[in-house]
Amino acid sequence: MANNVHPLSEPLTLPNGTKIKNRFFKSAMSEALGTKDHNSSPALIKLYTTWAEGGTGLVVTGNVMVDRSALGESGNVVIEDERDLEMLKKWAKAGTKNDTHLWMQLNHPGKQSPRTLSKKPVAPSAIPLSGNLKRFFNEPRALTTEEIQDLIIRFGNAARVAQKAGFTGVQIHGAHGYLISQFLSPFHNRRSDEWGGSLENRMKFVLKVYQEIRKQTGANFPIGIKLNSADFQRGGFTEEESLEVIRSLADAGIDLIEISGGNYENPMMQGSNVKESTKKREAYFLEFATKVRNIVSTPLVVTGGFRSEKAMTDAVAEGEIDMVGIAKPLALMPDLPQQIFQGTYQTIQLKPTKTGLKWLDKSASMLEIVWYEQQLARMGNGKSPNPDHSVWLALLNTIMTNGTAVFKKRRG
Repeated sequence: MANNVHPLSEPLTLPNGTKIKNRFFKSAMSEALGTKDHNSSPALIKLYTTWAEGGTGLVVTGNVMVDRSALGESGNVVIEDERDLEMLKKWAKAGTKNDTHLWMQLNHPGKQSPRTLSKKPVAPSAIPLSGNLKRFFNEPRALTTEEIQDLIIRFGNAARVAQKAGFTGVQIHGAHGYLISQFLSPFHNRRSDEWGGSLENRMKFVLKVYQEIRKQTGANFPIGIKLNSADFQRGGFTEEESLEVIRSLADAGIDLIEISGGNYENPMMQGSNVKESTKKREAYFLEFATKVRNIVSTPLVVTGGFRSEKAMTDAVAEGEIDMVGIAKPLALMPDLPQQIFQGTYQTIQLKPTKTGLKWLDKSASMLEIVWYEQQLARMGNGKSPNPDHSVWLALLNTIMTNGTAVFKKRRG
């Protein structure tokens, strides 16, 4: 198809009037390319130049933390103030080339801060992570009311700095078991004050975060959110609750909603336990997106599973979603949108990241994160991605850099 008639090349106008040139959305991936002081780096500038030149309409950064004492991993970028503003400006300038939108994803890990980084992480309630994850993360303590208020302001401050640096929007990370997701979940949030209990109370934190960002950035600055369709965890955040949160965020004026699901105790966002009917349509959360469509008019993105041009095109052409969320394929094919518009794209085949050793492959999500982070690092160093990069070599490189603690601290 010619570029000017392809459904995925159609621009999208957000409710606040912001125009995005096409329907491709690069979802957040952890880069781990921040400096030892948790500032942005030349590698991030080069990486995001590559994506901007590849034709994606809206690119979202990996999660940027709002508190230096609460890291998801050692390579996180953190924004607490304007100390890194000049490098942030260079990052924003690089990522907005070619009329690309670059949004910063803002996050706080809550209890999902590895024990190598947090002696006593914070969470809505002092509930430890379950299962195999328990030994990698220290038991959290419950946040005080004053700390909750401080965190809300931190999200707003980070968004204001991002806006000043030239990022064209921000995305709140409200999914995958991080702090906002923890507040929303009745399993993880067992508070008895105004921040817990009823869904109305549990969603108060995310609504206050949104309102603070809006207050500090103004009405015309795009604010999106990544939200779970459900946690897929017994006693956790349900689809019905997610729909209510989405309705409230839409009423509050959120500009774009990215739908995902699961957490690191049940990683549905990585394609585990996918139904056959879902595999045919590729994307994991399209059925839930249809339910969202019935209650709000806010533009929607679904990320996870898209591989073929047909599945991407059909989902947008049939009105199921407004933008196609892509992550892993853009780590191997950064010009994927351009290839589709030029008619040269062939469906990408992603190889499983496995070593063949059962005990090691039980840490499949860790291996995958390590392998894909090294693809991003290659692009950050001006090299092309290498789809044939050895999983063993990726693991060896990471152990040489981080030591055996890699098994404890790698997160998505």
